[in-house]
This record gives sequence, C-alpha cells and structure tokens, in this order.
Amino acid sequence: MAEKLHFSLVSPERELFSGLVDQVDAPGSEGDFGVLAGHAPFMTALKEGPVRVHADGRVVTYEVRGGFADVTPEGLTILAEHAREAA
Repeated sequence: MAEKLHFSLVSPERELFSGLVDQVDAPGSEGDFGVLAGHAPFMTALKEGPVRVHADGRVVTYEVRGGFADVTPEGLTILAEHAREAA
C-alpha cells in the first residue's frame, strides 16, 4: 500500500477538506505543482486555479483564489483566500 499524504484545505469561512490522500495538484504562483507523501518541505503563494485532490482512485477539484501552500513533514496545508468545491 502506498504511503498517504495528510492534506488540509482551509478558507476564511471553514475547513473544506482534511484527510489522507494520494496526491494533491495545486496552482503555485511560480507554476503548478504536485505533492505526494514524503515531499521535500516548501512554502509558496498560490494563484487562481484548481486544486485537484487524488484519493482512492477519485479526484475531487476545488477552485481557489490566492493564499499559500505549506508542505511540511506532517503533510500539506493550503490556506486559501477563497475556496469552493468545483461543480
């Protein structure tokens, strides 16, 4: 079984997602990036675009506008200025 990544997506209104996932793809201000379990730590600003959460063969997409992504040994946290689940 592949190692899982702990991911949290938080907007000013509420936490939209928190759980273990396989991969997260996000729109960094310097280019889109993907994060898997064990990724090297980094922090980056986000631009407007989709955050794709891959878990157990499914992909859930959230639309974000601005904010920051923080990758630590504990996982990935996205603090978005605005976020909502895509329709």
